Amino acid sequence: MLQELFIAAAAGGNANNALSQMGFEHLIHEMTSKPGDFAVSWVVLLTLVLMSAMSWYWTVINIFRTTRLKSASDRVPGLFWDAANAQDAIRAMEEQPASEPFSKIALDAAQAAAHHQQAGAAETLSRSEFVDRALRQAVTRESNRLQGGMILLATVGATAPFVGLLGTVWGIYGALIKIGATGSASIDAVAGPVGEALIMTAIGLFVAIPAVFAFNFFSKINSATVSKFDTFAHDLHDFFATGSRVR
Repeated sequence: MLQELFIAAAAGGNANNALSQMGFEHLIHEMTSKPGDFAVSWVVLLTLVLMSAMSWYWTVINIFRTTRLKSASDRVPGLFWDAANAQDAIRAMEEQPASEPFSKIALDAAQAAAHHQQAGAAETLSRSEFVDRALRQAVTRESNRLQGGMILLATVGATAPFVGLLGTVWGIYGALIKIGATGSASIDAVAGPVGEALIMTAIGLFVAIPAVFAFNFFSKINSATVSKFDTFAHDLHDFFATGSRVR
């Protein structure tokens, strides 16, 4: 009976020892003490940290941008249509911040209409076609600006798990070489290195999952914003082409 207790205590000690060598803290300690042996692991870890920082940066930037656009999507078109005349409406658009897209679309349409009026008979395109071309270019420009950071979020969401998997594969490869060199294949000798290697995959998932959620969330919001651009542009076309808003 006493012998069985000693065996159980020894087994528990080995398990605790193995678990203590599977954590992130122990992995960083090993990478710091032997940087040459963990060169690939350092590259993978730093790449994941950089990817995470960049994805969170663009997530925060897009949160502020979508919040600002949500308030402007009703306010700015309302300022334009509630103005007493076209001159007051254009003046209200010129007072908007440089980063506000709806006012820039309206100003491009106004400039196109004014240019066509000055050109007169020398202009080969009709007033409607000229304003329509200017509005299409303006909507495309402002829609492209909404895509800032979206490519990066998609890239991080798609590649971060594979970057982490590279760290895992390389860590397991190193662990197998170490086991072959020492000749020890016991579970406590294997669990530590393999557990540390699997941490890289977990880090890759922690980096990728928020980026994927952010990309899907902002893609939906951007699609709704572009739809509002198109609606406002159609109303502007009717206004500058005919002189009145078609409802």
